[in-house]
Amino acid sequence: MNEPIYFGEEHLLFRDNLRRFVDTEVVPQAETWEAAGMVPRAVLAQLGELGYLGVRYPARYGGAALDTVYSAILAEELGRSSFGGFAVTVLVHTDMASPHLANFGSPEQLSRYLPKVIKGQMITAVAVTEADAGSDVAGIRTHAVRDGADYLINGSKMFITNGVHGDLYFVAAKTDPKAKGSRGISMFIVERGTPGFSVGRSLDKMGWRCSDTAELIFDNCRVPASGMLGKENQGFYSIMRNFQNERIVLGAQAMGEAQRGLELALAYVGERKAFGGVLWDKQAIRQKLAMLAAKVMAGRQLVYHAAWLDAQGRDCVKEVSMVKAYCGELVNEVMYACQQFHGGFGYMRGTAIERLVRDARIQSIGGGATEVMLEEVAKRL
Repeated sequence: MNEPIYFGEEHLLFRDNLRRFVDTEVVPQAETWEAAGMVPRAVLAQLGELGYLGVRYPARYGGAALDTVYSAILAEELGRSSFGGFAVTVLVHTDMASPHLANFGSPEQLSRYLPKVIKGQMITAVAVTEADAGSDVAGIRTHAVRDGADYLINGSKMFITNGVHGDLYFVAAKTDPKAKGSRGISMFIVERGTPGFSVGRSLDKMGWRCSDTAELIFDNCRVPASGMLGKENQGFYSIMRNFQNERIVLGAQAMGEAQRGLELALAYVGERKAFGGVLWDKQAIRQKLAMLAAKVMAGRQLVYHAAWLDAQGRDCVKEVSMVKAYCGELVNEVMYACQQFHGGFGYMRGTAIERLVRDARIQSIGGGATEVMLEEVAKRL
């Protein structure tokens, strides 16, 4: 597949090295992780040692100091593994949770946590979503009140990736009960084992089986005032700032998955015999796959254009929202057709295409539902 114009030799080298790691260290083992419902910490530590967990972070903390285009490459290659749970376990850590620390942490917080985050010695999660507050962040009910030198956090969070096995949680809580809407929200750093903090339950999902997902409970969870991330009542800006990054990598992951689905379908229809020939000989099938390949190429170009705009510091809310909406819907369209062309075999558990179909479904929901993204685009037309 033609590479985006934003790629140079260094981007291709980064991609090829990562692809080798995924093909040799992830794909052969990931079925076991699916059954266990988690990615082993040793694998995440390997990624950290190789430098993939600190792609965008400063060199002084152990990061690679690269830009958004590299984050998109990382996400695309992880998606191409065909194990969406593995991909999102890594991407939540690298591009959805830890950026809250990197962007708004104090010098003391950065020195204490970021080197361990980059090495994979501390795995992160971001706890914003609640049962009644997903894309509508303003609806969160978890609250924190000052108690001497500490804050007491009360409430619960839902659908938190890395919630079961994480070490460091970035938690959104209302600190000004009188503030309207999204105002009055603050972010807190909560470590595993903090008194009053617990995992309510591990959630069983349709797809992304090897990513752990949890409900989190905060019952007078005592966090020192020094554990506030950024300024009091300014947490909404942290959340909104990182939505851009989150949506780019989710779009890139979706396009990696779509490419893998097409590869599997092309291989299958080239061998499967029916009605006196292979399925590829059927005009309707090869034209459908050709059109899907064109759409996936367009989706990839859109992803990398948005990533490049972000790397240049340009306003790209419209383009990023387009990425999330288009790629989230497209990956589902691709998987539906590719499974169809696999026939009954595509419906069997244990096949890559069946897993890809299940994993794709969340892409139009998580990280900003398609309908919400389209509203963001419509505001800017």
